[in-house]
Amino acid sequence: MIWYPYQQMKTMQTPYEIVDAEGVYLYTRERRMIDSVSSWWSVIHGYKHPALNQVLVDQAGRFSHVMLGGLTHAPAQQLAEKLGQWLPGELEYSFFSDSGSVAVEVALKMALQYFMNRGQTQRTMILALEHAYHGDTFKTMEAGDDADYHFVLQAYGPSRHVVHIPTEIPALEEAFLTYHDRLNCLLVEPLLQGAGGMRMYDVSFLQRARALCDQYGVLLIFDEVATGFGRTGNRFVADLVQPDILVLGKALTGGYLGHAVTVASRKVYEGFYDDCPEHALMHGPTFMGNALACRLALQSIALFEEQDYLAKIRRMEQITRRELAGFSHPSIREIRIMGGCVCIEVFDPAVLRGYQQFAYERGVFSRPFLQYLYAMVPYIIEEEELVTVLRTMKAWFLR
Repeated sequence: MIWYPYQQMKTMQTPYEIVDAEGVYLYTRERRMIDSVSSWWSVIHGYKHPALNQVLVDQAGRFSHVMLGGLTHAPAQQLAEKLGQWLPGELEYSFFSDSGSVAVEVALKMALQYFMNRGQTQRTMILALEHAYHGDTFKTMEAGDDADYHFVLQAYGPSRHVVHIPTEIPALEEAFLTYHDRLNCLLVEPLLQGAGGMRMYDVSFLQRARALCDQYGVLLIFDEVATGFGRTGNRFVADLVQPDILVLGKALTGGYLGHAVTVASRKVYEGFYDDCPEHALMHGPTFMGNALACRLALQSIALFEEQDYLAKIRRMEQITRRELAGFSHPSIREIRIMGGCVCIEVFDPAVLRGYQQFAYERGVFSRPFLQYLYAMVPYIIEEEELVTVLRTMKAWFLR
């Protein structure tokens, strides 16, 4: 029996069984529905994309996976080279893993060991954001700040190693003033906090964060697992403000396979490059650099570039703003729109009870959580399909 995620198994609604998928559509035996959440924000090119299918078949005809311990292969080498060329600044060194959560764990481990290798053993603290979500592995839960996901950590009591602040510059400055000599990193989901409630904030916070990290010698980590590859309307937020470590996942392979990468700047990499064996990064997920995933990622990046996805995302945002302009309802707290993301936050989570089935009956798959009704659609969506998603959201409040 499957143990499903984020569900009380005793009371959960029976999940919809998918028998096929193509483009923006998921198919059950009864109907087709637009996937308005891109399979947790990853399927940016839609389902059954011919170019992605082809590279998957081609690579499987050679080999699907070999370990990177003592071995290497062209797909991993080519992806690391492409990322080094494609990403801004000196983000040149790719450490591969198999999920976004693990890739954030790697980033946090890098930040801690970077200072341990320098003899700065007092720098054990992480500065993170309120409402942060970085994954469900243990250190990412500690760095997170969402009791709905991470309440199990209450068993350990308050963390001595993580400080959470709001996305406000005075709070940021106060935290650096208080903890700067003990911090190894500032970890953020830049501009858009996903599972913490689709919360959006201004780039000025990140610009000030970069300046403070430089001033006090703290590493800046961007968790762009959800925000990368255009979701905020930027290719990467790292194009606006450069971090020392960048984490990518989800859309990296176009949603075909679980794979992620922690990309370090030259400064961080050189903190490990040494004759001393103990200064090596002792980490190695079994499926890091999986050949199938690397080929998919290379093709996914090619599609992103060739088809001018940033223009598609700008158009998606324009349509979303047009459709939701002036829309309000007494149960709605706020409507937030950024790039390829829209969120309707309600005052009472009970208001959204039943929406998933309501949307299903109208040909849309949606998965609201807590008090958040949102859409993060595939970038290949047509205007008529996006309008269907948005008008279904509005219809729930107007019924």
